[in-house]
Amino acid sequence: MPAVVLLSGGLDSYTAAAIANAEGFLLYALTVRYGQRHAHEIEASRRVAGALGVERHIELDVDLSAFGGSALTGDIPVPKDRAISSTEIPPTYVPARNTVFLALALGWAEVLGARDIFIGVNALDYSGYPDCRPEYIAAFERLASLATAAGVQGGSFRVHAPLQMLTKAEIIRKGQALGLDYGLTHSCYDPLSDGSPCGRCDSCQLRATGFAQAGMADPLVDR
Repeated sequence: MPAVVLLSGGLDSYTAAAIANAEGFLLYALTVRYGQRHAHEIEASRRVAGALGVERHIELDVDLSAFGGSALTGDIPVPKDRAISSTEIPPTYVPARNTVFLALALGWAEVLGARDIFIGVNALDYSGYPDCRPEYIAAFERLASLATAAGVQGGSFRVHAPLQMLTKAEIIRKGQALGLDYGLTHSCYDPLSDGSPCGRCDSCQLRATGFAQAGMADPLVDR
């Protein structure tokens, strides 16, 4: 049974894809080069896709940096050392990014005859992104049935967000149980010149807290 998995190269998308794999889905991985600040996460997505043994891995160019409006796609500084709030939308929010990604995944799923899409969004340990919320995922599922030939013909699509209500520590423990090597992943928004994590951005802070609470060493940091 095929499923399209959105694969960024980060810890969450790797875990979500591994859950899909464990549930018996054949994985078709989609990575989007959206004009982000660096290519390290793209390289990580290739490593992760290889580790998962996906059926096919597509890297698609959709350059959202043409719009700007985000610290990940423009000249806005990436915030460092800030207190992370789940109610404040940070400068690293990329306008409509998950909607664009899910629309692309939906198009490929329809071509494949797949009815399942996996995305690694999280609504507990996230840093204020509106397109990570459960109500957003539910709304996109409804849209998928209205916007596709398959939906009009009586089919339905399921957008799986298996990490949505897990803490980062719970996600890491889930990955450990699945035998995942998180040393393959990349999470940092603003890595150093050698690709190593800055340790100070929101994503690095969330990752560090998750590993600490899980009682595990982060293989990217504790070598």
